[in-house]
Amino acid sequence: MSKENRISKNNSSNGLYVDIRKMIEEARSSVAVSVNAALTILYWRIGKRISTEILKGERADYGKEILATLSQQLTQEYGNGFSYSALTRMGKFADAFPETQIVATLSQTLSW
Repeated sequence: MSKENRISKNNSSNGLYVDIRKMIEEARSSVAVSVNAALTILYWRIGKRISTEILKGERADYGKEILATLSQQLTQEYGNGFSYSALTRMGKFADAFPETQIVATLSQTLSW
């Protein structure tokens, strides 16, 4: 193979590598945005349920006990992302942003 053919082949291979690498990075970025958006909506929905059904009811002290039990159950099954403090933050998040549309918009920019 001549020197010119090898250079041409190397440039072609390098260009292919660069293009495929770019596709991979774009896909990863897109997946990360989608996952972050889904997590934001999930955490808001959990927070909404906690806020309306447990913490704002007439049984606030009892609600804290329910939240502690719920946290233990969720943490055992899904990991530390559902600790008592994480669940209370989710409730505060839902209180701070009570409109679903606002959260949907935020979900495109927030990351967890």
